[in-house]
Amino acid sequence: MNQNGSITLFQYWNQLRDGRPAPKRSEVEPADIKSLLADTFILERDTRGEAVFRLAGTRLCAYYGRELKGFSFPSLWREKDQRLMSRLIHGVFDQKSVLLLTYEGFSRNGRSNKFELLALPLDGGVENPRCLGIVSAAEKPFWLGADPLADALIDAIRVIDPDKEPMFLKNRPAIDVPSLVPTEFDAPETIPALGRVRRIRHLVVFDGGRNE
Repeated sequence: MNQNGSITLFQYWNQLRDGRPAPKRSEVEPADIKSLLADTFILERDTRGEAVFRLAGTRLCAYYGRELKGFSFPSLWREKDQRLMSRLIHGVFDQKSVLLLTYEGFSRNGRSNKFELLALPLDGGVENPRCLGIVSAAEKPFWLGADPLADALIDAIRVIDPDKEPMFLKNRPAIDVPSLVPTEFDAPETIPALGRVRRIRHLVVFDGGRNE
């Protein structure tokens, strides 16, 4: 997981499930993830057995230029990927797998952008499987939300073991990254074996230069 939204939602979901394959839908409190709601969605299986949007956040709907509630989830993808996406989401429904994928979305005017999608199972019973997910844009170009996405192509797929993923994530908290532009300088210091150095935020700069 590369996007803070995916990491935060996974950690919330993992805490709720408390060792179970999936938490119940009723346990998800929107207020607990209010900063993520614009990018989140819930899928359900309709009477035809197809994965459709039950709910979708405002920013996610803006990406596609329409209200997504009731729309087929696989229909968002280019035809060659639709069958695969259907199988993957039914794996989330039925096997309680956790799905992470990166994809490239293409707008109606031919623009493109990279996205990360995380899909997490919810326990709604055998007759009412649900899935909680989030879509995060890798970048946010000026046109995103104004030039609707028309289709998408899968870049990479990962099915996560949720019992192992927390060990991977605990060293990757969602934090704000400071600017790389130095605004203040620490006093020079001496580090044994390295000599005189100066620290600029997370960098160590060595004094000296090339001898002519």
